[in-house]
Amino acid sequence: MSKVVGVRFKEGGKIYYFDPLEFEIKTGDGVIVDTARGIVFGDVAEPPHFIPDEQLVTQLKPVIRVATPEDHEQRRIYREKEKDAFEICQTKIEEHGLVMKLVEVEYAFNGSKIMFYFTADGRVDFRELVKDLASIFKTRIELRQIGVRDEAKMLGGLGVCGRPICCSSFLSDFIPVSIKMAKEQNLSLNQTKISGICGRLMCCLKFEQSGYESMHKIMPRVGKEVITPDGNGIVVDNNVISETTTVKVQLSDGTFEMKTFPFRELMNKAGKPFCDECPGCENGCPANAEEPFENTEPIEEAPSESADTGDGTGGDTL
Repeated sequence: MSKVVGVRFKEGGKIYYFDPLEFEIKTGDGVIVDTARGIVFGDVAEPPHFIPDEQLVTQLKPVIRVATPEDHEQRRIYREKEKDAFEICQTKIEEHGLVMKLVEVEYAFNGSKIMFYFTADGRVDFRELVKDLASIFKTRIELRQIGVRDEAKMLGGLGVCGRPICCSSFLSDFIPVSIKMAKEQNLSLNQTKISGICGRLMCCLKFEQSGYESMHKIMPRVGKEVITPDGNGIVVDNNVISETTTVKVQLSDGTFEMKTFPFRELMNKAGKPFCDECPGCENGCPANAEEPFENTEPIEEAPSESADTGDGTGGDTL
């Protein structure tokens, strides 16, 4: 077991682990740490705790110190300078006629480097722009092209649900999202209705997918013949949220009627229930064993490369 402290460098960004040494650190404190990108100011997202050694990717780097009032003031000053740097860079982009959109400017903690994040449809030759910026700021300049998902994460905004978008509020990593998820959740396949403000499929499609997958394993398939409390019928539709099944039931007079039942009240032709409480359900409901659920459609949205301060995945060490 190793003692670690979780540090985040951007709001909603990934969490990286460091050795807290003997410092008294609590959530929300500022700390100065040494990373692959130099000395960085970070905010404590997880207080010191122990994790298994196998979860560590590389050897832990130690926390240099808990941030002092002078460190906080230095970060505030550079954040004010970022606003001016943004305007200057935007002006230079227009002067050079570059087809790119400036998204954010970030100063290194000690001012040794300025990073300019931008989006563009293709490759951009910004060599002359870098020379101009270096002559103005007299420090190292780095331009980094990011994707539309990274742009949404940096700028924030409100989703169709009316809440702040997930990627800028709590998601530390972009997750793969596929159109298959929208189909399984019976959502409209209208691209405008299932896309976020970044124009890509909404990350929240992934949140309930595991629940839908587990329910689809035990609920009767559409088209299956089932036994209902009112007689035999054919499954027409399933509602995962209400855990109900709509069945086309044949009445005693030979006519048919659409009825909805809690799916656990139904049985298959063998008289076995469609539920997760019968014997043998550890390997899936026997009623559906011959038709295992498989999510075989290819992933449409690959995870985006997060423009975070660190290098690696959440929980990595720097």
